[in-house]
Amino acid sequence: MTDLKKRSLLHVAALAAAAATLAGCGKKEEAPAPAPVAAAPASEPAAAPKPAPLKIAFAYVGPVGDGGWTFAHDNGRKAVEKEFGDKVVTTFVENVPESADAERVIRDMAANGNKLIFGTTFGYMEPMLKVAGEFKDVKFEHATGYKTADNLNAYDSRTYEGAYMAGVVAGKMTKTNTLGVVGSVPIPEVVRNINSFTLGAQSVNPKIKTKVVWVGKWFDPPNETAAATSLINGGADILMQNTDSSAVLQTAEKMNKRAFGWDSDMTSYGPKAHLGSAVINWAPYYIKTTRDVLEGKWKASPDKIWWGVKEGAIDFVSVAADVPEDAKKKLDEVKAGLKDGSFVIWKGPIKDNAGKEVLAKDATADDKFLGGINFYVQGVEGKVPGGDKK
Repeated sequence: MTDLKKRSLLHVAALAAAAATLAGCGKKEEAPAPAPVAAAPASEPAAAPKPAPLKIAFAYVGPVGDGGWTFAHDNGRKAVEKEFGDKVVTTFVENVPESADAERVIRDMAANGNKLIFGTTFGYMEPMLKVAGEFKDVKFEHATGYKTADNLNAYDSRTYEGAYMAGVVAGKMTKTNTLGVVGSVPIPEVVRNINSFTLGAQSVNPKIKTKVVWVGKWFDPPNETAAATSLINGGADILMQNTDSSAVLQTAEKMNKRAFGWDSDMTSYGPKAHLGSAVINWAPYYIKTTRDVLEGKWKASPDKIWWGVKEGAIDFVSVAADVPEDAKKKLDEVKAGLKDGSFVIWKGPIKDNAGKEVLAKDATADDKFLGGINFYVQGVEGKVPGGDKK
């Protein structure tokens, strides 16, 4: 083989080898691309922390099962819970005496974080005034008193409106023209109710006389029973009370006389004796006050906040079937007049039981006059024990 031929073969071999090398050194297969990672969702703003519930405490002078005054307040407390749900937490202490114990209990309520405290009887006024001065960040509400402060309001219901309506029924239903009232403590609130009951009865029966027996306490069923028995034995055939239990109605039931429920509907305690109940509905005021505190709108009032039929705080309910139609009609007229302001209970001429004129003809009593009543009107026997307590 010639050199030329060898060189040609070598050149071809070299080309083949180069081609093979190129084929072996071609682009390598790339690894699969990783699966795309889902983008993290945009973080939402953190929810604002839920406000702590408003802690509300109630101090009660009697037991919640008294069927009357305290029972009515506790119904108001339950209405607050129903209205505001988990925005509030309510607690109560029952049977708190009108003494140094009241100050201790109310101070404990404030120290335990309650920011709204209701004291539900006249005798808590001074203790609440003192504790309010120590806890400026707490709102205090005192029932039936008259002293106020920057963080203490006084509130009340116009119970005398219910007493007057009960009197209208009593004046129509009595056979002896003698009515009886079991009184608790002789403060203007209670004296005003006795007088209003008598005025209501005299509006339909001018012959009415009213006897009063005082028991010296708000809740004392045994003494209330004894007082009611004494009144019936003294000739009264229809009884009303300004005490907190159902004992007077129950006594009337046992002695075959008639009587009224007071503060709450007491029909079930003496269905045969029951003529009707003068009731208090604390729910409207308690709900409004709670809402004002929750919304930062609570304000101190220099004057007592006093609600009645007009505001839905007072009513006369469960009228007995045997009450005559003319009495029911009169009740409806009085209730409508109290609601729209066209009827005034305390309008002259009115005299006390000593014959002295206390309201001139056509004069109407203002709240200051009503808040200081310490006399009996004509027709009420005896004298007010101790006079004015204020």
